[in-house]
Amino acid sequence: MTDRKDELAANLARVESRIAAACAAAGRGRDEVTLIVVTKTYPADDVRILSGLGVRHVAENRDQDAAPKAAECADLSLAWHFVGQLQTNKVRSVVGYADFVQSVDRVRLVTSLSREAVRAGREIGCLIQVAFDAGDSGRGERGGVAPGGVAELAELIARSEGLRLGGLMTVAPLTGEYAGRERAAFERLVDLSTDLRRTYPAANMVSAGMSADLEQAVAAGATHVRVGSAVLGVRPGLG
Repeated sequence: MTDRKDELAANLARVESRIAAACAAAGRGRDEVTLIVVTKTYPADDVRILSGLGVRHVAENRDQDAAPKAAECADLSLAWHFVGQLQTNKVRSVVGYADFVQSVDRVRLVTSLSREAVRAGREIGCLIQVAFDAGDSGRGERGGVAPGGVAELAELIARSEGLRLGGLMTVAPLTGEYAGRERAAFERLVDLSTDLRRTYPAANMVSAGMSADLEQAVAAGATHVRVGSAVLGVRPGLG
């Protein structure tokens, strides 16, 4: 456990240094960017170590892994972010522990989240996942709604009981006009956020950037970066 703590502390320090350097290069304060550590596939022991190292935001993408882990770590002062594609049959469970759902991308999901949040007596922060690779279907390969669908979802979230419109999220697209152009995609997300905040000033979260491209996200104006492997390492067999 001591070796793992030392490993995570060293990795976390490197990521913090990267974020600080990116903020400095962009003329931004370090406090303008929140690190969310993506703990998917890693055990509750790692979450507990990270909490002891000062991490306050963690993210998961599969409810079947996240629910027991969140329960095991319920004594820690952590904000849990759900970042994976969310099926409506998992919403009740996710609402039980998630403080934020960053992957809201369709009307039916908003309706389900609102119903379960009210039932649980909770308020869930919702980020609209924007897909810059959305084709004719209006959905991206990895979830998300096309930019043109943001306004409709934002209005629905804003008037849904139990939900709070937090802002926007994206994953750098692998196909389409923004493939290989992470910073351009992130800058487009920030433009969409600026438009959104004209109507909903409190929806100021811009979640973008992961281990490989967090610098581009910070340069573009992201407020939250989601970093997994750079902090936790790569799990055997997961590439």
